[in-house]
Amino acid sequence: MNLEELHDLATQAQAKAKSQEHHVHICMAASCQSSGAADLQKGFTEKVKQSGAGDRVCVKGVGCMGLCCAGPLVRVESTTAGGESHLYQHVKKDDVTELYASIGKKPVERLECPTDIPFFERQQRIVLENSGRIDPEQIEDYIGAGGYRSLVRALTEMSPQDVLREVSDSGLRGRGGGGYPSGLKWATVARSPHPTKYVICNADEGDPGAFMDRAVLESDPHRVLEGMTLAAYAVGAEYGYVYIRAEYPLAVERLKTAIRQATRRGLLGRQICDTPFSFEIEIRLGAGAFVCGEETALIASIEGQRGQPSPRPPYPADEGLWDCPTLINNVETLANIPAIVREGGQWFRSIGTEKSTGTKVFALAGRITNTGLIEVPMGISLREIIEEIGGGIPDGRTFKAVQTGGPSGGCLPEEHLDMPVDYDTLRTAGSIMGSGGMIVMDESSSMVDVARYFMEFCMSESCGKCIPCRAGTHQMHGILAKIARGDATAADLQLLEELCEVVRDTSLCGLGQTAPNPVQSTLRYFRHEYEEKLKADPFAAAKPATT
Repeated sequence: MNLEELHDLATQAQAKAKSQEHHVHICMAASCQSSGAADLQKGFTEKVKQSGAGDRVCVKGVGCMGLCCAGPLVRVESTTAGGESHLYQHVKKDDVTELYASIGKKPVERLECPTDIPFFERQQRIVLENSGRIDPEQIEDYIGAGGYRSLVRALTEMSPQDVLREVSDSGLRGRGGGGYPSGLKWATVARSPHPTKYVICNADEGDPGAFMDRAVLESDPHRVLEGMTLAAYAVGAEYGYVYIRAEYPLAVERLKTAIRQATRRGLLGRQICDTPFSFEIEIRLGAGAFVCGEETALIASIEGQRGQPSPRPPYPADEGLWDCPTLINNVETLANIPAIVREGGQWFRSIGTEKSTGTKVFALAGRITNTGLIEVPMGISLREIIEEIGGGIPDGRTFKAVQTGGPSGGCLPEEHLDMPVDYDTLRTAGSIMGSGGMIVMDESSSMVDVARYFMEFCMSESCGKCIPCRAGTHQMHGILAKIARGDATAADLQLLEELCEVVRDTSLCGLGQTAPNPVQSTLRYFRHEYEEKLKADPFAAAKPATT
């Protein structure tokens, strides 16, 4: 397939869409499906059939529209000149008849979801530009939205070095949490003379409260496949894997469908676009082990071994899957690539900050009015995200802390709400960007309990390979539980702080190295909550005074 053939397909898809006067888009992401979206799609489809309006009304299931707390979401829009668009929230099966009757007429005001609010207006969508707009199970929809144009152009008009240069110029950093420069990682794999190389998409998203990668794969799977294929072309790989946890059945099925469709269209497989370049993608299901989000543990799992990390170096870019150079990026990182190749690296660099370029997808959860998926420019403040886009704290309560970075991140108090959200600033404040989970807490939250919860998660998910993580997280959790019960003394608190340093400095992989972050950050900003729960040391009076 060349650019002209792709353009023809896109034109056909666009013409078909314009031929129908009205479009009913129903969010069919996991969150809306759990609230009955499938019944809505069935109901609207039956109404169209009964009325014989199939040539005028298109009913389509689309991906995540973002405002998950308002689901199921339905968007009704007209393609005619001056056509209107209306977003409806909390739609029930019984609302289908009324909504269908309103198409092209007066909207149903009681169900309307306002779109002139910061949640929608303050976002800048690159990764999510197609989410909620296209049918994730139809490759024609993706092509009609400009999909695969970057890939075909790269294969027919650009060299691998040209693609690599655009990624390097973009300043894109890995969105999986580490923030390593993507161009540098790609260049390391590309320079290797080894004849066999691999590209792996890390979709093993396991942070509590995080659903960014899952939503992208459910909403726009072809975008990730296109990003993987562009990466493979740039580094010289012919084989790729998507490592995704089995708990994401909808994302897995849509990925399988997308791979079949792309292969049939000649956009995956052998001699793509009639060029010498070939690239094949397989799916590998993970069993839900959080540690398999770490690169070397993920590789071990794909190889059929127990998912445990290995010492680095060597790094996967030098010796990875089956000892071959391996490029590993997460879902969001790869989903940025088609836009970077299409618009240019300098365009991407113009968004965000100098050292944290582009946008970031976040999953807003916890005690916040607008829970859901957002994409904002790097450098935006936490206050803008929480109070404006997120709508603030519900039920008249007050903000207490926000936890970023998942179990590996930290809890930041109100005094840090005005700081910019970027890799370096968050790390300075005692947290990390992570993959994009953002959990908001109000004054009812106990920070000791929060630290204990995340430590219990890390303790349970430890693979047990190294003693500092295996034993240290267990001991730290025990002390936190003791503090929460009111049975701990100042000596226990001192021991907890010492354990934090030991586990951080001596653990084998990132799980153990960052497990103390929630404890250390809550001690840094909410130490009084720990001290209030301590009891007096009964032996303190008997201890000799120190000089």
